[in-house]
Amino acid sequence: MGAVAERAGLSTATLRFYEDRGLIQSTRTTGNQRRYPRHVLRRLAFVTAAQRVGLTLSEIRELLDTLPSDTIPTQDDWAAVAAPWRELVAARIRTLERLQTSLDECIGCGCLSLTRCSLINQDDAAATEGPGSRWVRRAEEAGRRRP
Repeated sequence: MGAVAERAGLSTATLRFYEDRGLIQSTRTTGNQRRYPRHVLRRLAFVTAAQRVGLTLSEIRELLDTLPSDTIPTQDDWAAVAAPWRELVAARIRTLERLQTSLDECIGCGCLSLTRCSLINQDDAAATEGPGSRWVRRAEEAGRRRP
C-alpha cells in the first residue's frame, strides 16, 4: 500500500478512502495487507485528473464503473471516458471569462449607482427566491442559451 501511495503521490489514507468509495480495488494477503494490481496506478491518475477537471468522486466512480476493473483499460477506453470533459472544460473557461469581465465591470467598483448596477436587488425582491446569489447564475444561464 505504501509503495502504491508513494508512486501515485497520495497518502495511504487517501488510498483507503478511494477504496471505500469504490474507485479502486485491492486484494488482501493472509496477513491482511492490501495488494493492488499495477493498473490501479492508472486509475489513480485518472481520479486525480478528473478532480482537476472538477468532477465529484461519485461522478468519477460512475465513469470508472464503465471501464474494466480487472485489466488495464485501453487508450480507446480512456478516450471514451474523457471525451465529455472537453465541453466541461470549455464551459468552465467561458464561466471564468465572464467572471473576469465582471471583475472589471462590477465587483468592488464602488460606483454606488442604483441605476447602473447589474446586481441591484431593489427592495430585496430576490429574497423570496431563497438564499444565495442568483443574479450571476441567471447571467451564466442566459449566456449558455445563446447560440
